Amino acid sequence: MRLTVRHQTSYTYSKPITYAIQTLRLSPRPYEGLNVIAWRVRGAARHELPSFIDGYGNLVHCHTVNHTHDSAIVTVEGEVETRATDGIIRGAEETLPPLFFLRTTRLTAVDPAIEDMAQSLPGAGFERLLALMHGVHARLAYTAGSTQSNTTAAEALKLGAGVCQDQAHLFIAAARALKVPARYVGGYLWAGSGDENQASHAWAEAYLPEFGWIGFDPTNRTQPGEAYIRASIGLDYWSAAPVRGVRRGEGEEALSVKVKVKDWAAQQQQQQQQ
Repeated sequence: MRLTVRHQTSYTYSKPITYAIQTLRLSPRPYEGLNVIAWRVRGAARHELPSFIDGYGNLVHCHTVNHTHDSAIVTVEGEVETRATDGIIRGAEETLPPLFFLRTTRLTAVDPAIEDMAQSLPGAGFERLLALMHGVHARLAYTAGSTQSNTTAAEALKLGAGVCQDQAHLFIAAARALKVPARYVGGYLWAGSGDENQASHAWAEAYLPEFGWIGFDPTNRTQPGEAYIRASIGLDYWSAAPVRGVRRGEGEEALSVKVKVKDWAAQQQQQQQQ
């Protein structure tokens, strides 16, 4: 499947600020299920931003505005070719051993409720992780605006609601409670030709010796396939966050994000019919 992405993030400030710097984990790296045809990350100056590879193997771009300003724009435009791999990640650049991803974080800390949830799951190995994926979906109703970026897995479980970030965190926490390495994945999802305005997506990956790393999407109760574009990994949201930064100035920030993921073949067919 050939997918195109346009992701624009706009910042406005109530008062001009003098400096801002951001790290952007918005770019996929190739593996057996994904080939990057073209990808650009640009600021307001329209030139390609400098980049580096972080400790997780993510391609990270740096966006800096070192002058007084009251607005800024970051634009991502890309095209990839994907194929179904049943969620299995092969051929990806792995910088850390699987056991590293047993480490807990504040967002994925295991409390008694998460421990009970994990230990009550039926089956073993892959079947148990499938049960976990469906269990997370059942226990956390997808409710936009119900949580924040600093909401923990335990807090979301107690609330019984959250978004894809919270569902990924709960899956990761419960998997680690079972001594299964698990990590957070950020990226994009093509939701279908009828859904023009979309958003970034998040899911999880767990490590099983017989498979290697394999993805689980509790939000959609499925294994990531050719409609998914995998852009970043980490222990949790904060280490895989699409955008993190600091600024200098008193102005309050307002953020606007527009994401469009499209099927390239459908676009070509539509253009031919016009």
